[in-house]
Amino acid sequence: MSFAPFKHVTAKHVLVLALGVAATALAGCTNHAPAPKSFQQATIQPYRLDSGDRLRISVFEQPGLSNTYTVDQAGYVAFPLIGQVAARGQTLPALEGAIASRLKQGYLRDPDVTIEVDRYRPVFVMGEVGRPGQYSYVPGMTAQNAVAIAGGFTSRGNQRDVDVTRKINGQVITGRTTIAAPVLAGDTIYVRERLF
Repeated sequence: MSFAPFKHVTAKHVLVLALGVAATALAGCTNHAPAPKSFQQATIQPYRLDSGDRLRISVFEQPGLSNTYTVDQAGYVAFPLIGQVAARGQTLPALEGAIASRLKQGYLRDPDVTIEVDRYRPVFVMGEVGRPGQYSYVPGMTAQNAVAIAGGFTSRGNQRDVDVTRKINGQVITGRTTIAAPVLAGDTIYVRERLF
């Protein structure tokens, strides 16, 4: 049996083919650019509320109104007396003002509203980690902290940098960050497979 079509294949051809396959693999791994400046800027801005945040809302001397409330999937908080209040994208002081303003409209003379985040929306850790999934966010968390909570890197996990998907000003952006970079509530952290 003869393999005539392959009789001119040399080590040089095999090397060129191998380099081509490696270049294609590398190109597939570099599909996310480094994180834009807006990633870093978002970590130093006031916290913006979104679906899944649970809030502790207190109205001074109004125990019937003081309770925990969750920002629903539509981005609203259902509050007694005044109904739905838009929370998505709001800072805590802005939401305090919105609730106080609505309560002034025929319910309370001078409401004093304070809001604290009782539980932040989760972060999602995916890819080459021990236990991919959804985890509680803690202020000051870094990508490395999130990976540790998710069971650490697998033996194939890239430990230098990660891809983070984040909503910034209503736009979903993915960028590559260092493992030491801070993450925000709602972020998705993806650990890629290392090449070698």
